[in-house]
Amino acid sequence: MDIKASQVKELRDRTGVAMMDCKKALVECEGNIEKALDFLRSNSALKAEKKSSRIAADGILITSVKDDYATIVELNSETDFAAKDSNFLSFGQKIKEYISNVKITDASSFLDSPLEEERKSLIQTIGENIQIRRLETLEFDSDMSVGVYLHSDTKLGSIVVVKNGNDIIAKDIAMHVSAFNPLCISQEDMDQDALERERAIYQNQALDSGKPKEIMDKIVEGKVKRFLSEVSLLSQAFVKDSEITVSEYLEKDNASVISFTRLKVGEGIEVETKDFAEEVAEQLK
Repeated sequence: MDIKASQVKELRDRTGVAMMDCKKALVECEGNIEKALDFLRSNSALKAEKKSSRIAADGILITSVKDDYATIVELNSETDFAAKDSNFLSFGQKIKEYISNVKITDASSFLDSPLEEERKSLIQTIGENIQIRRLETLEFDSDMSVGVYLHSDTKLGSIVVVKNGNDIIAKDIAMHVSAFNPLCISQEDMDQDALERERAIYQNQALDSGKPKEIMDKIVEGKVKRFLSEVSLLSQAFVKDSEITVSEYLEKDNASVISFTRLKVGEGIEVETKDFAEEVAEQLK
C-alpha cells in the first residue's frame, strides 16, 4: 500500500527514529500509526542487542550532587557526532534526573530502571551502540564539602570530598584531580600490589645496567620514591600553584581530602584504528 509522507513525518516526530525505519514500520503495519509505534518499540531491543558488540568509546560524563552523596556517570556512544546529538544529550539529562533521585553505586542498576528501554530506543534512533558504561558514587557527611569538576567538553571530570574546608577548596582539588590523575590520596594509601609491580619493573631495568647491587638498590628505591610522589595526590604540585604541593594548599585551611574519584570518557577501552581506505571499503560492503 502507499504510505504518505505525512504519515512517515508523524511517526518520525513521535519516535525520533530514522525516516526509512518509520516507512518500513508503516508498510509492515499497513499504515496504522499506533501499530507502527508498537512495532518500532518491539524492534528496538533487537537492534540494541545487535549493536551491543560495537565499541562505544566516545560520549559524555554526567554529574549530580545531593545532600549526602555525589555521582558521576559515563554515557558512551561510538562517535563524538552522536555524543552531540540532541536525543543523546536529552537522554543524558534523564540520567542526571534519575541519579539525583536514586542513589546508585553500580552501573548495572540501570538495567532494571525505566531508563533501559529508553536506552534501547535511543540506539534505534541514533543508529549507534549506546552504553551506560560506569559510574562512581561518593558518600559524605553534612560537615564535609564536595567539589565537582567537569571539563568543558564533558569528557573528563572528578568529584572530591573535603573535610574542614569549603566548596572552593573542594572544587580546586577536583580540578587538580582531573588534570593530574592521582592514584591515591597519600603515599601510605598506595595499593601495594601496584607498587610492587612498579618496583619489579625498576629492578629489571637496574639489572640491565650491570651496576653493583648496592647501587642498583639505591636506583630502584629512588625511582619508587619518585613514582609515589608523582601519583599521590598530597605529594603532587598543585595545579593552580606549582610552587606548593596539594598538601601545603590544604594545610593553609587545615583541610583534608576524604575521598576522590575521576573518570575520563573512553579510558581503558581499546579502539581499533583503521585507515581511510579500509573505512571506505567497509561502507561499500
